[in-house]
Amino acid sequence: MSNKVIIKSKLLEPKADNEQKLYQILTIQELSLLNDRSNSKGLVQLAFHLTVMGLSGYLWATNFGNWSVAIPALVIYGFSLASMFAPMHECVHRTAFANNRFNDAVAWFSGLLSFYNSTFFRRYHKWHHRYTRVPDKDPELTDPKPSNLGKYLLIISGFPWWWGKIRGHFQVAIAQFDDFPFVPEAARAEVIRSTRWQLGIYAGAIAISIAVSQPCFFLYWLLPLLVGQPILRFILLAEHTGCTLDANLLTNTRTTLTLWPARFFMWNMPFHAEHHLYASIPFHALPKAHQQLSKHFTHIEPGYLKVNWEIVAK
Repeated sequence: MSNKVIIKSKLLEPKADNEQKLYQILTIQELSLLNDRSNSKGLVQLAFHLTVMGLSGYLWATNFGNWSVAIPALVIYGFSLASMFAPMHECVHRTAFANNRFNDAVAWFSGLLSFYNSTFFRRYHKWHHRYTRVPDKDPELTDPKPSNLGKYLLIISGFPWWWGKIRGHFQVAIAQFDDFPFVPEAARAEVIRSTRWQLGIYAGAIAISIAVSQPCFFLYWLLPLLVGQPILRFILLAEHTGCTLDANLLTNTRTTLTLWPARFFMWNMPFHAEHHLYASIPFHALPKAHQQLSKHFTHIEPGYLKVNWEIVAK
């Protein structure tokens, strides 16, 4: 009897037997080794990410007027904030750390910094994995598509994302779930409470800025995130755009081979086809998984510039 299996993250529902058989690539032993979660590796990655954020934020805050330092610092600081999406995503899968309470806490904190809500995103992302690229089921397919150059530039700017996040957070806060069928009724109270707490923290930060007569909220969160979002959009657009619109995990997701800084800030999410095929594999094992799985994927590209250029060309 074959010892090949596919093991998905607890985030996901089991797929049908005939669908699983398509992706029985790794053996039980191979997958078991890759699936090993680590508190220490997660903590080291998080510590370095926050250190870069802190140092670049400090340089941004202390060099107003010295724009040769301030502008690069702002870009790095802004992207380090925006890319806190990556640890949130990893922790939502509960693979960043071996301790699930730590996963949940870091997910919420990371979402707070990156303007996501991890409690909501967990439900949204479950459907994205369960129905990846399946029309009328994958919620990511409702996002704007780069059908022409103008729409591409608009998407890269991040403004549709900002509008969607602002509208979505407030819809959830007032318990309006008509647009969010992926949030089950049993989870709605938790999602509402989590979102209201998050919006309350933002409101508190704005109030403090007003009280001290300093634009702290704008200078140290809103503006940097506005700067960082286009870089994140540039990266995330490559994950599925131009891939097949079907449930084939070997053809509907793209891995992008990129430079170390991008892999670092994105917690190895550029190995995205590997992640979708085996969502139980933690971020630190994805490069090794790529070595074992890459030959099975249709879309592996050498860099985000190439992917985005092809998106624009098409």
